[in-house]
Amino acid sequence: MQNRNVGPFSVNPVGLGCMNMMHAYNAPIPEEESDTLLNRALDLGYDFLDTATIYGMGESERRIGKFLKHRRNEFTLASKCVLGFEDGRRTLDARPQAIKAACEASLKRLQTDVIDLYYMHRPDANVPLEDSVGALAELVQEGKIKTIGLSEMSADMLRTAAAVHPIAAMQSEYSLIARNPEIAVIEACKDVGTTLVAFSPVGRGIFSQEPLDPSAYWEGDMRRSFFPRLAEPHFSKNMELMPLARDMAERLGCSLPQLAIAWGLAKDECVVSIPGTKSVAHLEDNFGANDVALSADDVAALDAHFAPEAISGPRYSAMGQSVVTTETYPFEALEA
Repeated sequence: MQNRNVGPFSVNPVGLGCMNMMHAYNAPIPEEESDTLLNRALDLGYDFLDTATIYGMGESERRIGKFLKHRRNEFTLASKCVLGFEDGRRTLDARPQAIKAACEASLKRLQTDVIDLYYMHRPDANVPLEDSVGALAELVQEGKIKTIGLSEMSADMLRTAAAVHPIAAMQSEYSLIARNPEIAVIEACKDVGTTLVAFSPVGRGIFSQEPLDPSAYWEGDMRRSFFPRLAEPHFSKNMELMPLARDMAERLGCSLPQLAIAWGLAKDECVVSIPGTKSVAHLEDNFGANDVALSADDVAALDAHFAPEAISGPRYSAMGQSVVTTETYPFEALEA
């Protein structure tokens, strides 16, 4: 598969999401395993790495800085602000001064002079979006970041931000079980020249080759309560959709995760995918999605089978949905 553009950067369409090393699913991996994972990623050809301040409360950034500083010219580096931490507690703050302080801290942890793509991780209802994007624009002028991104925001917010400064990327969950960007965000991305960076393209593990087992979730796994589609009573209903995808993957000679990633990339050339993993084996398998060619009929069959209304449960819990502005479908019911 040919490279795709994220702002001025030409990257492999399969990038690496660096949340999983430290955050959200199962226990964090040891430092030495991060070293192996990150360097193997670059060796394979991954050249777009995506992290954030909040992942492991700075630990994901620190490990990337520690283990990849000697290879900094081999990859496009993305990180995020607004969601942060203080005294071990999560914070949300998009005030200009907070954004600038977060950037300085990220630069230090990442051991770099400049971040290639710096996102607002979430909107802040207490701060005008124009003010936050204005602060990011000043960081561009100062040479501390090269481009600006948004995450989990609506099409209207993207257009508002793009009127202040070009927006290189909009990061949104996009997979066969989470197709909300199709409501309006993808169209807006194409209108303003923004790349859609699709996170969780393997459906937070539901499209893993080995069937996912919610009873094996780690004690702190966010899938227990934050992502209802990955827990009962919805999980079993959503697993009923998997046989068609497994049959297609077998016919095409690819793994189920490769099929899921390839579907997102086939949907539009403005899409770049960032599957995350703790496993070198999964890292290698995910990258193989570059070699999977889906026909228009394959994409249409997956679209129809995994129609948004066929998915059981809301994308986020009510708490999770309260801090994003990504459009929702009318039939998506929220749960407390």
